[in-house]
Amino acid sequence: MDAQSYMPVPPGVGMEENFFSLDDILLSHERLPCRTESAFPRLGFLEKSSESRDIPEGSKMEMPLWLAKGLYERKRRVLSVELPKVYREGWRTVFGADPNVVDLHKMGPYYYGLGSQMLHFESPENPEIANTILQTFIGRFRRTMDSSQNAYNEDTSALVERLDYLERSLFKAGQSGLNNFQLWEKGRSSHLTASSLVINYRKRKMTDLQA
Repeated sequence: MDAQSYMPVPPGVGMEENFFSLDDILLSHERLPCRTESAFPRLGFLEKSSESRDIPEGSKMEMPLWLAKGLYERKRRVLSVELPKVYREGWRTVFGADPNVVDLHKMGPYYYGLGSQMLHFESPENPEIANTILQTFIGRFRRTMDSSQNAYNEDTSALVERLDYLERSLFKAGQSGLNNFQLWEKGRSSHLTASSLVINYRKRKMTDLQA
């Protein structure tokens, strides 16, 4: 019997995290460039380069995503968050020209997840950021899945090293589907099983009927 100590939980979609997901936990620790809009008393220890007891207003520092989201308020200006360079206009132009040339893992590696989280922070560039993320995913999706379907029983390390973590999950899912199909075609698969999405849908329907 195949046993796993940890059953993988998929990451959250869009602006909401799933804190049962290891990917989302790692994503929440991505560091963002920030600027304090008010003084932070007795928090000087957070800034390693400073010997001050407090963090003064106007200080520039990096904070993990989870902390920046916790401190950020739209009505009361406590903290402002700057865009990481990969989401700025210059890189958006590169993605618009040809998203497939970019090494997302090197630039990210949570390009889509972090980009979606950046929409929490008020910015006039948010519509452009959201559109670039969507178009980048669309532009790279076909090549990612084509690669996963044309690399049967091959070393795929060179293919996936440039992919964001979301794309790596899609690549892995594509390869798994291909391998299962190949086994079934050769008569080496004992039986076909229903997709987990179908099983979960049936469970929800049963719960609704019993309510």
